[in-house]
Amino acid sequence: MRERFAQAVGEIVRELEKREQQQDAILGRVREIVRHCSNAIKMLHAGEIEKARREIEGAEKKIAPFSQTEEFVYLLEQPYQEIAEARMLLAAVEGKELPSWKELGMPFEPWLLGCCDLIGELRRQMLEMLKKGEVKEAQRYFGIMEAIYDELVPIRFSNSLLPNFRRKQDVARGQVEQARSEIVRATAK
Repeated sequence: MRERFAQAVGEIVRELEKREQQQDAILGRVREIVRHCSNAIKMLHAGEIEKARREIEGAEKKIAPFSQTEEFVYLLEQPYQEIAEARMLLAAVEGKELPSWKELGMPFEPWLLGCCDLIGELRRQMLEMLKKGEVKEAQRYFGIMEAIYDELVPIRFSNSLLPNFRRKQDVARGQVEQARSEIVRATAK
């Protein structure tokens, strides 16, 4: 009896060691992916579109080997969210249609969270345009913000189905309301 039990425990230990190695590999890449996306967003705000594109592509290359994982999918939520935010900001800056979660090859949950965060980045772009006196471009960014938020408003599900979504939705609402008053003040002059 003891030998069979020891074998069973030994199998479990080997499996857990294998999983631990996989998890460590993913965690190391997650930090790199988030860094790439953060750099890309800064570059987009600075008008360095090609550099931003390379950063986003670097992030996507680093997440690709893990995209089929099922055991550690929860570890990929943040990097997917960051990639979604960066990709959609790039599309907005270039005047293109915002990509869907399917087009980005990711689950819809982190994409939705990325949409909420995108609203803040669009507000930042709007403010940059207002500073430069480019009111029409600022209004375009505000229009994108408002359209995204209007589409997200009807999504009302429990936190167990969409963790953190309601909180981010509330933050996005505040960003849109703030941006609305900023754009009104700027155009009333």
